[in-house]
Amino acid sequence: MTKKQKKMVIRLGLSAVFFAAAIAMEHKSILAWIPYILAYLFAGYDIPLKALRNIKNGQVFDENFLMTVATFGAIAVGSLEEAVAVMLFYQVGELFNDYAVHKSRRSIQDLMDINPEYANLLRDGVEEKVDPYEVEIGDTIVIRPGERVPLDGAVIRGSSSLDTKALTGESMPVEVEAGNNVVSGSINLSGVLEVRTTKLFDDSTVAKILELVENASSRKAKAETFITRFARIYTPIVVILALMLAIVLPLVSGGGWGMWVYRACSFLVVSCPCALVISVPLSFFGGLGAASRNGILLKGSNYLEAMANLDTVVFDKTGTLTNGRFQVSDVAPVHGTREALLELAAMGEYHSNHPIAMSVKEAYGKAVDMARIGQVEEISGHGIHAQVRRDGVWHELLIGNRKLMESRQICIDTPAVLTGTTLYLADETGYLGAIVISDSIRQDVPAALEGLRRQGVRNLVMLTGDREEVGRAVADKLGLDQVFGNLLPGDKVARVEALLKEKAFGKTLAFVGDGINDAPVLARADVGIAMGGIGSDAAVEAADVVIMDDEPSRIVDTIQIARKTMGIVRQNILFAIGVKVLVLALVAVGYASMWAAVFGDVGVSVLAILNAIRALSYARK
Repeated sequence: MTKKQKKMVIRLGLSAVFFAAAIAMEHKSILAWIPYILAYLFAGYDIPLKALRNIKNGQVFDENFLMTVATFGAIAVGSLEEAVAVMLFYQVGELFNDYAVHKSRRSIQDLMDINPEYANLLRDGVEEKVDPYEVEIGDTIVIRPGERVPLDGAVIRGSSSLDTKALTGESMPVEVEAGNNVVSGSINLSGVLEVRTTKLFDDSTVAKILELVENASSRKAKAETFITRFARIYTPIVVILALMLAIVLPLVSGGGWGMWVYRACSFLVVSCPCALVISVPLSFFGGLGAASRNGILLKGSNYLEAMANLDTVVFDKTGTLTNGRFQVSDVAPVHGTREALLELAAMGEYHSNHPIAMSVKEAYGKAVDMARIGQVEEISGHGIHAQVRRDGVWHELLIGNRKLMESRQICIDTPAVLTGTTLYLADETGYLGAIVISDSIRQDVPAALEGLRRQGVRNLVMLTGDREEVGRAVADKLGLDQVFGNLLPGDKVARVEALLKEKAFGKTLAFVGDGINDAPVLARADVGIAMGGIGSDAAVEAADVVIMDDEPSRIVDTIQIARKTMGIVRQNILFAIGVKVLVLALVAVGYASMWAAVFGDVGVSVLAILNAIRALSYARK
């Protein structure tokens, strides 16, 4: 509880004491006025002052104005007890609101605590504690156990465990050593690290995250903007209706001014739109907080609303559905064993550092005998011609693409259809077989796609710049609905625009990507989702939702958080409007007193706020 909230508790406690004392006294005694007035002042002396200040600033019809007019009117007709009760319970409701907002802000504040206060800059072998803004790219910083990583960089000395929970939502520490990259905002848990910085602080991961969080509240959902517009129109209308109750109806009915003024005051109390104005934004704020605690950053509550209506998800292939790393996925020898064919390929590719060559050597997994490798010639655009010794005999090995085989008039005889980047092998005896290198599917992807299906996502699509047949093989393995290959960045935008026209009314389309070339289509989709850990700065900048731990299954979490939040928002709107309309009608015809009006305002507000707090809680299934 904050200092301000503690002061309010003391004020309300004193108000309650004087209120109880006044009730205990003879009701018609003039002395009862004193504790009533004291109770009123302790509870709400600041409300009339706020009303006057807001009127001066041109904001007339707000809850402070309504409470002031209603309670002053009640005092004028001698209903002191109701006037104090209205103000006391109204302030209790406001206290609940402050506490709820404070609670919902806590997750955001925890995230904001990732901001590093200093960096240990190493200059000429001497450490100097400096502001992170002073560190340049290429400088060396020292990070001791317990300190936050101040800037993004690469470890050049030392090893340690990093706590990245504030960034990714994952509690498992990440092990780093020389050669590994570290991101700002994580906490060094064990060893001392020397890091060479790769980004300025303004461009660092932590700076980008803080910027996203700070700007999130500026982009409001339709429900929030509706409530704001509703309150601006609704409040003047109820004030006019209250004036009609207090003035017009007594004139028409020929008297009973005190009764009609009392009803008008009760009408103003119940008409206060606090339950809506407070609980709806609070629900969205809670949803944003729940998402951030799970490593999901949304750039506005409007994207929570959009994610709740997700119907189509379009994925980039490389780096999003696949790892973006070559691996041997198939070995198809014509004669002999798979091991023998891999050994030949590893010898032929031994001197190459090409990613395909590296994947072949990794798949072989053994040391290559250099004595069995003779001259090696690289044939540009085709492959490699190498001399290798097999079974004590030297052979002229050809390893490369189909063009190489065709140029040497070698007939390719592979029994199975191979999908991926294919290396064909042959020697002077003829065709030996093929090795397929393809991008492996990311471990988290099948669970993510299954989760999206369960959430009712109708259409799962993949766009790729890779060959159509390669994309089709990945799509078939994952069970995607559509796949489009051989696409340039502009082609991806065109495809997304076509899909946007096909989607159902009221539904949204999300694009998930990670590369620089994905930035245009991320910006074009209803919701752009970027992988924050591996994603490029351009992709993160263009995206509306950033997944910090690069797990596509977090999209399912985002949908669940969004739908829970929107459900709470709808519940609060229907409950608040329904109860208020009912109580307003009862007050107007004299079937409800100001005590019922207090429940119609404060009671509904408290219940709506308590319901809104539920948006903060989310347990990943």
